[in-house]
Amino acid sequence: MQDTESSWIIEAQNGDDSAFVQLIEAYQKPVYNLCYRMLSNPDDAEDAAQETFLRVFKAIRRFDNSRPFGTWLLSIAAHYCIDQIRKRRMSLVSLEDMPYLELSNQEPGPEANASHKEDQEQVRSLLSPLNPIDRAAVVMYYWYDFSYDEIAEVLELTLSSVKSRLHRARRAMAQVWLKKRPQTLQLERKGHESPAF
Repeated sequence: MQDTESSWIIEAQNGDDSAFVQLIEAYQKPVYNLCYRMLSNPDDAEDAAQETFLRVFKAIRRFDNSRPFGTWLLSIAAHYCIDQIRKRRMSLVSLEDMPYLELSNQEPGPEANASHKEDQEQVRSLLSPLNPIDRAAVVMYYWYDFSYDEIAEVLELTLSSVKSRLHRARRAMAQVWLKKRPQTLQLERKGHESPAF
């Protein structure tokens, strides 16, 4: 795939529109998913994905072939989404303890469809209070397995800033999680209390 992708990139840089279409087809799902997780709206995500590919089309001749294309492409999408979020606005539980954050790439069966939609809504509610850059860092780290270094490069941050932002985002998301689950928390606490005789 890497060799094929490299040839598509070179051909697209030389003006071959069909090679660019191949790149779109290869990356449309990851770009849309990133935009959807950041913007929490399918229509906005679709618009953002289209805008991302338009920007990539205009800038592809300047793309540095020594860089990973996927990272560059997703950074364009992330920055666009950050701008859109900013325009809209003019005891802690770790993310690993929130099981529904592990969203599968597989299509759910009919029996899991309702649960999947509920999980997506819960994820949106956790991500929505975060500032745009923190949200981008969380999405890149947990859904796209970007390293701290890659996130720092994409978002133009220092490594320590990325770690700090992810830590702060986890705390904020945990607070939202705990506020939405007070009854569950009380029941768990009662379960740990010694029984009265």
